[in-house]
Amino acid sequence: MVGAGTPEWLIREDAGQAVLLALFLRQALGIRYPDELPPLRGIPPRSVELTEAQRDVLDPQWRTYWDMTVEPQANPSPVPLDLVDGFETLLALPSQGSDELRAAIEPHAADALAYARSAHEKYRRDAGSGSGTAYRAYASAIAGHERRVGRRAHSFELNVQVLPLTQRGVWWIGALTIAVTDGLRGDVVAFDAAIHPIIAELA
Repeated sequence: MVGAGTPEWLIREDAGQAVLLALFLRQALGIRYPDELPPLRGIPPRSVELTEAQRDVLDPQWRTYWDMTVEPQANPSPVPLDLVDGFETLLALPSQGSDELRAAIEPHAADALAYARSAHEKYRRDAGSGSGTAYRAYASAIAGHERRVGRRAHSFELNVQVLPLTQRGVWWIGALTIAVTDGLRGDVVAFDAAIHPIIAELA
């Protein structure tokens, strides 16, 4: 929302293929971080757990990749990025210090890519069927916040990833990014209640 001399807010909503891809790989590898985020639906559970030694190697590489994927502008790589075979242009890792993660994820490329595309297309279909409702949902929450605090909302940005997670809820996954379960996003009343604390924190 933009007006001359007034606070501005910008909310971007998506089910980003790169984020879906990362979360598929998180489950396929048995990585826990981010710990509070539930798993995706429709992915078979991993049959073999990582050893502590494997986890010690993969976890820091994974965290770097995750942060760059969720908020790339806030988490630039200090070294050049290289595309990973099998993931087209959706996945790039630092050219140094990511060898173990690269080797671990490459066998999952086809399944991860198919899942990310399917989930992204479902989001687009669902979002397209309710033209204008995304904007209205956030505008309503901001208007409600303004009434409660008695002032205009401060300027802010928020990225919303709508994801097919196994539990309903809202989670911070970056400094300016939240994950919202698709089922919750589709429930107008429940989503309005869930997004209010987020808006209050930012605005």
